[in-house]
Amino acid sequence: MFTVSPACVKCGLCAEVCPVGIVGLDDAGPKLLAANACVRCGHCVAVCPHAALDHSLAPLADQLPLGDYPVLDAATAARFLRSRRSIRRYKPEAVPQETLLKLLDIARFAPTGGNTQGLSYLVVSDRALMRQLTECVVGWLEDQVRDGVAWARPYAAVARGYRQTGRDVILRDAPHLIVALAAKNFPIGEKNTRYSLAYAELYAPSLGLGTCWAGFFEMCGFAGHPALYELLAIPADMAITGAIMAGYPRNRYQRLVDRNPLKVDWR
Repeated sequence: MFTVSPACVKCGLCAEVCPVGIVGLDDAGPKLLAANACVRCGHCVAVCPHAALDHSLAPLADQLPLGDYPVLDAATAARFLRSRRSIRRYKPEAVPQETLLKLLDIARFAPTGGNTQGLSYLVVSDRALMRQLTECVVGWLEDQVRDGVAWARPYAAVARGYRQTGRDVILRDAPHLIVALAAKNFPIGEKNTRYSLAYAELYAPSLGLGTCWAGFFEMCGFAGHPALYELLAIPADMAITGAIMAGYPRNRYQRLVDRNPLKVDWR
């Protein structure tokens, strides 16, 4: 499970970086002190400069060497992060499944609480089903307005506009909806989803894709609306924990938009 090769120089880096403090070091070298407490983060294996450590829960063979791979300079990284936009107008063509798989494969590398991960994804591409989902969410929103739910009042115009014009402001006529799922008894499923789908959103432009958080869909899903779960055939023990639209952007933005001024307090 936890093996050390003769290449080990007993530097102790593996023990230093273990987030739960279960890698110990003595004269014989590093040891795993409490295997059951391991969170499978892989830090101990990844940090070793001599590739002398292996761990069955984070195998050395599955780790990619960084070598001298360049880190983005600050200006390039800042421009990359600022260029992310919420895309609400999409080209009609579908994205190949292999491209969507690349997008979601990056999402699994996002940080999660205690490395719990615990997410799966449902990708909806069927146009008829997408229209049914929009109709379902609008109907649910109308129910909230009719029942006098306070938060729903400002959104009455959203449902009314859809009924009058048919304009889809729920899923924005996107060719794909990516729905994140987690077990109902998983307490941090929604938090883990935020990090993971944020990774997908940031990676999307490198694949020529645009994304946008499906906020109204999420609210309906978080509320456990039975009709929505039935449409997606979601198992009874699973919950919707987030969703983004995805597709090829119809428009290309030419400038980086500003935001509110930075506010920082120091203590």
